[in-house]
Amino acid sequence: MSQPVLRPSIALGGLAAALLLTACGPDPDKAPTTGDEVKERAIEAQTARKRTGAEVQDRVLNRVVHTVYLCDNGERLSVDFDNPRQMATIRNSSGEAVDLYQERAADGIWYRASNVELRGKGVLATWSVEGRQPTECRAVD
Repeated sequence: MSQPVLRPSIALGGLAAALLLTACGPDPDKAPTTGDEVKERAIEAQTARKRTGAEVQDRVLNRVVHTVYLCDNGERLSVDFDNPRQMATIRNSSGEAVDLYQERAADGIWYRASNVELRGKGVLATWSVEGRQPTECRAVD
């Protein structure tokens, strides 16, 4: 039995497709080479596009917003603000979760349950648990 013969047009078509696909990838010469360049590229990749006021308001009022807080006492809080339901679910460093309900705040946020409370404004918040000293926290994500 004889070997199948590849037509030159099929071989050239395959080669052209391979070249086209490799041309779509990032240019290796433009890749960051220093630590500062890597950091700058990472920051640029994480920077969100500018949103209009209406887009920001829609996101805040109608969606679940996830935030991570690092606290002065070493605790890490992962918070899902469920704005349509007016509540927040907070998971601490140990994985324990608690649901807090939104309270009317004059300015900023205020969520509480029977023995815990999260209050804040901007990226700063105070995390209070009954029987423990309140701790200051900062949103990092």
